[in-house]
Amino acid sequence: MSESARVRPSVVVLGGGYGGSKVARLLDDVADVTLVDPSDAFMHNVAAWRALVEPEWLDRIFVPYRRLLTHGRFLRDHAVAVDGTQVTLASGATLRPDYLVLATGSAYPFPAKAGQPDAELAKAEARAAHEVLAGAERVLLVGAGPVGLELAGEIKAAFPGKHVTLADVAPDILPGPFEQELRDELRRQLDELGVELKLGSPLRELPAAPPATAAPIAIATEAGEKLTADVWFRCFGVVPRTDYLRGALAESLDAQGYVQVDSGLRVLGQERVFAIGDISDADRNMAGFAGQQGELLAANLRAQITGEGETVAYERRPALILVPLGPEGGAGQLPGQGVIGPDATAEIKGRAMLVEHSTGHFDAPGEA
Repeated sequence: MSESARVRPSVVVLGGGYGGSKVARLLDDVADVTLVDPSDAFMHNVAAWRALVEPEWLDRIFVPYRRLLTHGRFLRDHAVAVDGTQVTLASGATLRPDYLVLATGSAYPFPAKAGQPDAELAKAEARAAHEVLAGAERVLLVGAGPVGLELAGEIKAAFPGKHVTLADVAPDILPGPFEQELRDELRRQLDELGVELKLGSPLRELPAAPPATAAPIAIATEAGEKLTADVWFRCFGVVPRTDYLRGALAESLDAQGYVQVDSGLRVLGQERVFAIGDISDADRNMAGFAGQQGELLAANLRAQITGEGETVAYERRPALILVPLGPEGGAGQLPGQGVIGPDATAEIKGRAMLVEHSTGHFDAPGEA
């Protein structure tokens, strides 16, 4: 059958993040693709902390969705009910695609992810937070995972004179399947930067003031240590965006709220519904893994649609992480290489923050 005679199946992708945007773009030439997202632009949130301390980065990390698809369409909307066969949007529109990809990602406190769906408003929010940060002498970060560590490094790189306190209930930084050598190296660099660690005791309460706003902060840990600051940032609290799932799809959620999928990234019990990225239990929540899942799923769906090629199973990735501490610092752990130091971390991620790598597929004709 010729390409012109072939009926193009419909593919709806809910969510235009690292995984969803890849699926939509890579299937644009073989399917009738509809991408649905409540924002008007993709946000490269991997570089959100850099943009907080250097606002000139903001225009680089927001890319309009109108630059993603050549043939398909983008709907600025969001799903309110999805049962596996029908998608109901907030606007009242309904979609009944041949293939459905759930890629709605996760919610996370600002500034790691934008607090506004409109790109210009999100940029304004980030610039306002930058001004607050620039005027603060003492900064409190709650959460010593990758977000807290990177934000601490960015602040000290941009504002060496500020006092930064990083607090966490855990006895050590960076939870997860990583070598202790990596934690030790990051702690060594944090100490050199002058970051104060307060670990191993829960806070009696979070600050009453909203994060990223100028306010006198004075709280204490259960161990009795006093923490003071002029501004604080919440660096914990990832929540999968799955509240729109209904029926059998809602029943596919595991105890932590993640969509359970098989090795083909297909939602358990479904034939043509798939889930990738932060809402899926396929792997850990990482932008890079979401992008890889999007590429693999797009290739598999392309093979089904065209009848050419074979489908490939997704394999859970080994422990991998890169934690820049500013443009020239940080450490990471790579498969087959073990722990790497600041030079390699800066070269791979820290200096350019993977901007071109993560936004390069937004190359469709359209207004920049």
